[in-house]
Amino acid sequence: MQIVTDSGTDVSLTAEQKAELGIHIVPLVVTLGAESYREGIDIEPGEFYRRLAATDSLPVTSQPPPGDFASTYRRLAATDPDILSIHMTSGLSGTFNAAQAGANLAPEANVTLVDTKTLSAAAGWQVEAAARAARAGWSKEQILALLARIGKASDSMYTLDELKYLIHGGRISHMKGLIASILNLKPMIGVEKVNGTYVQLGQTRTFKKAVKGLVDLITSQHSPGSALHVQVLHAFNPEGAAALREQVDRLFDCTWSPIGPMSLVLGAHTGPSMVGVAFASQTVFADVP
Repeated sequence: MQIVTDSGTDVSLTAEQKAELGIHIVPLVVTLGAESYREGIDIEPGEFYRRLAATDSLPVTSQPPPGDFASTYRRLAATDPDILSIHMTSGLSGTFNAAQAGANLAPEANVTLVDTKTLSAAAGWQVEAAARAARAGWSKEQILALLARIGKASDSMYTLDELKYLIHGGRISHMKGLIASILNLKPMIGVEKVNGTYVQLGQTRTFKKAVKGLVDLITSQHSPGSALHVQVLHAFNPEGAAALREQVDRLFDCTWSPIGPMSLVLGAHTGPSMVGVAFASQTVFADVP
């Protein structure tokens, strides 16, 4: 079985590790001004945010066209028709629907689609777990059950220092976002599990307090000292990400996935200040090969 995903799932593996595990990534696209970039192929995060800072243009993102998925499925089916295609939440992106349409265009491939109902690191955990289980010879049914357990146990939250990108992207109410911007409030935002959409978890008046607020929200679900699987990602704010990781690490027995930049397509909707954390009980990963 081969694994297909999109670049919005933020699989925290090297290119060599992805190749070894048979993970194939179809890139999303971000457009800034007159230029469009395929994520992970045409531009790196640092360069993208430098260009963003140097322009008055606001970025626009788009999911891969169904044809990109279809061509990937056809290519892979030539060696192994069984494909598990795992994607960022359909509640925030049309990527899952594009993958579904692509699968219909490639009947030679036996594609099973998974809507993770989340994104970034928490979705990437499902992709990596599926790839490791597939390599270990697990059946499709066993893998799907594993992904459901990881999805149920995992949560994602983030905060940011400026709201104009989030407002522009339409991911929050324009009026609420405008009011928060005027009041200089910093939102704490999560991803709910039913439809995979954003929910506001609170707000504070400073970014530092918002980071602490994320940690407080974790402690509302897991007692201090709990064994957690955790990953901190950021748009282009390594200092904020380091502060968040330090506070989480101080309170919990953490198994860390690598800290680093998140998907450009996600960062384009939040701006460079965003920091986020994905977390779950470490016990849910105990049987991952």
